[in-house]
Amino acid sequence: MTDIKVAVLGASGRMGAQTCGAVEAAPGLELVARLARDDELDAGTLAGADVAVDFTVPSVTEANVHALIDAGVHAVVGTTGWDDASRGRVVEHLDRVNAERAAAGKAGLGVLIAPNFGLSAVLAMTFAAKAARYFESAEVVELHHPDKVDAPSGTARHTAAAIARARAEAGLGPSPDATESGWEARGADVDGVRVHAVRLRGLVAHEEILFGNEGEQLVIRQDSFDRASFMPGVVLAVRSVAGRPGLTVGLEHVLDLS
Repeated sequence: MTDIKVAVLGASGRMGAQTCGAVEAAPGLELVARLARDDELDAGTLAGADVAVDFTVPSVTEANVHALIDAGVHAVVGTTGWDDASRGRVVEHLDRVNAERAAAGKAGLGVLIAPNFGLSAVLAMTFAAKAARYFESAEVVELHHPDKVDAPSGTARHTAAAIARARAEAGLGPSPDATESGWEARGADVDGVRVHAVRLRGLVAHEEILFGNEGEQLVIRQDSFDRASFMPGVVLAVRSVAGRPGLTVGLEHVLDLS
């Protein structure tokens, strides 16, 4: 079987460098391009890549994905900062390009955006969505290193959105909250779920999901102590994205945990 050719965007960053090493060590994958976050993306710089992994920054990641689609390259995206509008633009672009590819007898392109590639994080998000319907109150706390440029994290937003959907499906109203002043201390509101962000030297990536009922509490805690923990998920996504035309959000779909 021919190796999957992989380009890494943001290769000089912490996650990008780790991804390059993981791709080089993985059977069946070949690293063909290491690109900085500001490098031009075209046929020459992508060096024949089948899949590109984006670990750049929120300000450029959407433009990168559109450029990859135009170049006929599948995209695996770990950069956060996405919202409904930016994801919607990617879906429209994919639909248009994939229709053209289908007319030409070519397979469709896939884009996989994963808020977190860690297996423990994906399981925590999945467990949280399943638990959400059974509790009156729910809040999320995410804890990261102080070099992280966005807050709340993509993982926390993804977690809170899944909790909110599960609560809505169960017919639950908002979590009880008598706050009248000082709302800035209550964290971000993600679809009605409060999310709190901590930035502290020494941390890598951590999340606590808190559920409460009268007389009981459930805490789901996930800790990533080293970026190496994300690499099995990245490699799995690289191997899977070509088989998932269109946009996939969340590694849980690849792991069949949704």
